[in-house]
Amino acid sequence: MMTAARSVDTGLAGSGELDRYPYTEAPAGERAAVRSWGGTDAELGRVSRRGSASRGRGLHGQLVQQLGQMIVSGDLGADRPLVPEEIGQRFEVSRTVVRESLRVLEAKGLVSARPNVGTRVRPVSDWNLLDPDIIEWRAFGPQREDQRRELGELRWTIEPLAARLAAGHGREDIQQRLADMVEIMGHAVAQGDGTTCSRADAEFHSLLIQAAGNRMLEHLSGIVSAALQVSGGPITACDRPNDVSLGHHARIVEALASGDATGAEAAMRQLLVVHPDVERVVPAPREH
Repeated sequence: MMTAARSVDTGLAGSGELDRYPYTEAPAGERAAVRSWGGTDAELGRVSRRGSASRGRGLHGQLVQQLGQMIVSGDLGADRPLVPEEIGQRFEVSRTVVRESLRVLEAKGLVSARPNVGTRVRPVSDWNLLDPDIIEWRAFGPQREDQRRELGELRWTIEPLAARLAAGHGREDIQQRLADMVEIMGHAVAQGDGTTCSRADAEFHSLLIQAAGNRMLEHLSGIVSAALQVSGGPITACDRPNDVSLGHHARIVEALASGDATGAEAAMRQLLVVHPDVERVVPAPREH
């Protein structure tokens, strides 16, 4: 394992710095299920709670997760060098694993690799902030409040427009699936099944964007899904379930079925401000 002194030279955080992470809020059972890195510093095996694109790929995915969290949290600041040999020693993984992990991080805009310069951390302005992994890492890190606000504002821009466009496309198949999701959410709320409710809610919003018939909007559906799935993102109907939020979902479906674009857009805006915590982020539409 690398010592604290060596970690300063390479830009890697020492074990004490890792203790600052808020990612350890997962239940003990979930943390125990995560494969450890196998070194004396057990804390290096920590990962966040939700699924992500980088996870589920063995050591490679775990290293992407660890380094990504360290960069996004600020433990590895901009322009800090990342020496592959030192990373391999620190995390006890092969050079191949390190090389592939750094390539993934480079594709996300988190690091850059140049001849005679090496691999360095890039500034926030270069990050792909729409990448689902980065959304998750920010939601669990020191920037979680900024991430919450920005996701809420982005949803406020995307989803009302998607609802308006979807009303003009008459996609009966998608409309039926949207209605099914509302029904599933209602049953899940009645049974106290938050997991099923959240999955149906995420499917509802993803389907709605697909129904808009705009491929560029559809490309952003992953952002909305990430916003609904990460802890610290905008509150959903399943976090604080009530008849009002479920009613707004149902009214969106009804407006789509009748081709009421204005009604669908208005219902979506009402849905996004149904909870006080969200209302502080995005104001309710003014009456005209």
